[in-house]
Amino acid sequence: MARVLIVLGLILVAAGIAMHLGVKLGQLPGDIVIHRGRSTFYFPIVTCIIVSLILSIVLGFLRR
Repeated sequence: MARVLIVLGLILVAAGIAMHLGVKLGQLPGDIVIHRGRSTFYFPIVTCIIVSLILSIVLGFLRR
């Protein structure tokens, strides 16, 4: 459990640093964005799939 928390912490720190430096996370090709009038609907389907794959790989290595 400790390894998982450390890895998740490092991922959050890396994401925080990337956001602070101005790296735009998300909005990949395949994500659904619908603009209607003054409202916007954003569904990050491709981003969710990629994050899920990365987490599955990382947690798979940690379980060994």
